[in-house]
Amino acid sequence: MDDDKKAPAEESPKTGIETPLFRPAKSRFLPGLRSSFIAGVVVAAPLAITAYIIYWFVTGPMRELDSFVRNMLPAGDSRLETITQAIPGFGVLVAIAVIILLGAFTKNFVGRAFIRTGEKLLDRMPVVRNLHRFFKNVFETALQKSARSFKEVGLVEYPRKGLWAIAFVIGDTTGEIDYRFADKQLISIFVPTVPNPTSGFLLYVPRADFTPLTMSIEDAAKVVFSLGLVVPEFTAPEEAVKKLEKLATEAAQERRGILSRITDRMTAANRP
Repeated sequence: MDDDKKAPAEESPKTGIETPLFRPAKSRFLPGLRSSFIAGVVVAAPLAITAYIIYWFVTGPMRELDSFVRNMLPAGDSRLETITQAIPGFGVLVAIAVIILLGAFTKNFVGRAFIRTGEKLLDRMPVVRNLHRFFKNVFETALQKSARSFKEVGLVEYPRKGLWAIAFVIGDTTGEIDYRFADKQLISIFVPTVPNPTSGFLLYVPRADFTPLTMSIEDAAKVVFSLGLVVPEFTAPEEAVKKLEKLATEAAQERRGILSRITDRMTAANRP
């Protein structure tokens, strides 16, 4: 009787071990739970990190700047002091206003003369002048030349032929490097490391060796951040033309149908 109650079995040709013909279906609860958890992390993690960075910036550097500017303000009328204390971020607003006034002052002849005099004094200090020159070059490059920086993304063969890496164009090469390789038309590119794009490699490559892409800078940054898992949607030009032709054909057919219905109604209305 016990042998009759056993499930039908077959002998595996490879191992010779009897295996059941009918196997129970695997539960899909755990894979679904794992997928839901990953989807939740994808949504919650960026929001949490963004909120934390904003909170840190507001409660850290901005609070320190606000306190510093408030302490620098001269003590005056108690009413005015009460008003300034009641305005949140008053010190930050004052700092922004001072920076704007300083920038407007440096644009005229007198301001430029003061700036040149101050820079000459800084150039006479051994350690200070190196720091000042470094940060001045960084901010001039990042702010004054931002119109042409990181406005194009593409691929370059790196670190060897046959391997392609995402690169961001900084601009045309200038200075001595451009003079040494004037015939090659070099461009300055930045190849970021994955998944941390804050570090990378500065390369000078011929424009002909750079393959531009149609994706935006933001989409390329997402590709780098996600280790290539997040790829922006792309439609080939041929497919785009076919879609436009299909839409045009459908629109023409719909227009002919509308005209046909209008003609039929007019004909029916004119009948006695």
